[in-house]
Amino acid sequence: RRNSTLTRVMKLCLAFPEAKLEHKHAHVAFAVRGKTFVYYLDDHHGDGIVSACFKVGPGENAELVRAEPDRYYMPAYIGPRGWVALRLDVGAIDWGEVLELATQSYRRVAPKRLVERAFTRGSK
Repeated sequence: RRNSTLTRVMKLCLAFPEAKLEHKHAHVAFAVRGKTFVYYLDDHHGDGIVSACFKVGPGENAELVRAEPDRYYMPAYIGPRGWVALRLDVGAIDWGEVLELATQSYRRVAPKRLVERAFTRGSK
């Protein structure tokens, strides 16, 4: 299941304009013009968890963790900087939710002109 989950996350993330896959230490990152918008973690620091991390708005990470602590958690190091992790190893994955989080994260990280070009054409 882990390989198919990573493959699906890759397909979603690499569909964004100028998105690139980067291997960062023990995890995979998806970036646009050098700025990461999604991290894919698999057993990060031996925690046994498979998740995707997204950049969210101020306070949204704490709100999501509080509302659904079985599915969301504050990722080490980056959580305090506005990131939230969605577990991909518990229950059925809602790929629409993953796409929505990835889209919002991309929009927060990508250059404004690139976002305007990408999203005003109705592509996402």
